[in-house]
Amino acid sequence: MAQEVRGVIAPGKDEPVRVETIVVPDPGPGEAVVKIQACGVCHTDLHYKQGGINDDFPFLLGHEAAGIVESVGDGVTDVAPGDFVILNWRAVCGQCRACLRGRPWYCFNTHNAKQKMTLKDGTELSPALGIGAFAEKTLVAAGQCTKVDPAVSPAVAGLLGCGVMAGIGAAINTGNVGRGDTVAVIGCGGVGDAAIAGSRLAGAAKIIAVDIDDRKLTTAEKLGATHTVNSRSTDPVEAIRELTGGFGADVVIEAVGRPETYTQAFYARDLAGTVVLVGVPTPDMKLELPLIDVFGRGGALKSSWYGDCLPSRDFPMLIDLHLQGRLDLGAFVSETIALDDIEAAFERIHHGDVLRSVVML
Repeated sequence: MAQEVRGVIAPGKDEPVRVETIVVPDPGPGEAVVKIQACGVCHTDLHYKQGGINDDFPFLLGHEAAGIVESVGDGVTDVAPGDFVILNWRAVCGQCRACLRGRPWYCFNTHNAKQKMTLKDGTELSPALGIGAFAEKTLVAAGQCTKVDPAVSPAVAGLLGCGVMAGIGAAINTGNVGRGDTVAVIGCGGVGDAAIAGSRLAGAAKIIAVDIDDRKLTTAEKLGATHTVNSRSTDPVEAIRELTGGFGADVVIEAVGRPETYTQAFYARDLAGTVVLVGVPTPDMKLELPLIDVFGRGGALKSSWYGDCLPSRDFPMLIDLHLQGRLDLGAFVSETIALDDIEAAFERIHHGDVLRSVVML
């Protein structure tokens, strides 16, 4: 029997979000209903609200979440009612050419729930990243649920569902940061700081944080940065080279998503070094680099989508590291808020006042 719950929708482009009654259907084959306990307020949700993703309004916002499986549909075997799970937005298919080649983190056929959640009048909702977790309950594909140790706080567990995993994965999975490496991270928001934490976890010897906001640089130091550069007043390329013996960093992670900062990342890496783009550009942005420099500097230019993660492999591992005291996920939680406070939380994101506001339900 369908349930009615409270959820936060974006009704139209740049319109204020509002709390509405959401109708959540019973799970069909391969689906699950999850009772949400916590959901981070991610910049991607703000992009949805602003119409920067697509125009399939109204959106049911929220995607960086953890909760308890309430019910499952036919054919679901990996999770069961009562399981504590982190939601992910890339449920792998197991059948595409990437999955069959043993690279499921590149799955080309990820999927979501087939049924739609609606408003009371029957208006179909578009769930953010196929999740829609600014709600008391949500309907997802069962493959979007990853079971983890229930000893962890939901407020920190949910962060692995998007931003923190994207940053840690950019360092460990995509950048292959290793012991003794030098790393520079350009852009120290939630994703950039997670890349710093991931680099520290991987054993990087020197981690250089670059941003234009001294507040963010202070936070970056707490998460593992050994050096900081304010690029508003200092040339970051020259500063990174100076801090690396004149050579440049082994791995430079660009967590802004702009041509200017990507160019800085390109020239701030050592010969045969790696650039990882994890910041999300807009469709209109163009990049111009001398092709001779692309050839002559060697190395690798990579993009990292969701940190090249495999949720079933990475989420439980990172939760275990957190519970062992080796990865401080709690440092990313700036505040906890209620569903009614999300519009104000978007303002704090816009002004760079928080790493993460987390909605508790």
